[in-house]
Amino acid sequence: MHKATDRGKADHGWLKPNFYFSFGQYRNPEKVHFGALRVLNDDFIAGGGAFPTHPHDNMEIITIPFTGALKHKDNTGGEGVIKAGDVQIMSAGTGVEHSEANQSAIEPVTLFQIWIYPKVNDIKPRYSQKSFDVNERINKWQYVISPNAADNGLWINQDARFALATLETGKEINYVNAFEGNGVFLVVIKGSVKIADVELGKKDALAISGTDRFTITASQDAELLAIEIPMYFN
Repeated sequence: MHKATDRGKADHGWLKPNFYFSFGQYRNPEKVHFGALRVLNDDFIAGGGAFPTHPHDNMEIITIPFTGALKHKDNTGGEGVIKAGDVQIMSAGTGVEHSEANQSAIEPVTLFQIWIYPKVNDIKPRYSQKSFDVNERINKWQYVISPNAADNGLWINQDARFALATLETGKEINYVNAFEGNGVFLVVIKGSVKIADVELGKKDALAISGTDRFTITASQDAELLAIEIPMYFN
């Protein structure tokens, strides 16, 4: 269990992140990673806030915005704006430099930024984003990141899959792993759900391993993110 109230926090004025795993000055030896999932930051970026150009390598970096609009630019030529309903992925590979900025000088941006260890190191850097119809995830999973073309998501350099769902009160949904032996880090974006005897509220998360399927019941209207990842990494 990763309770929302137990997450690491920071306040940089323009940036107020919450950390599910050790990041920056937040250090928790019991929460360094979950399998290939290394970073999950729940960020608030104030109007006019920006991450200046900085480098990454050998990491799959996924951004899922919930409110506002975020501008992105990198030295591979990748450039764009993402907003609620969009998902962005960048394979840092051999090395990339990028910047991110709130498109608005007034309205904040809220988002998840997620880092996954890659399956193959030192690939050519790449960037991609896609808009998804949020109505296509009501009481069912919408796969937004996957190496399998049939899932109609953005490609990732890992045997990993990201799925979003909006679950109505009282409804049940099953999650079945795409890859045998993977774990799932399930985050409740909004609302509350129950898995077996475990109750999860807003921004709570549950790290699930040792099973390839489980059932979620909505205690109230809920939005969910399931991050399926290998339980090993390079």
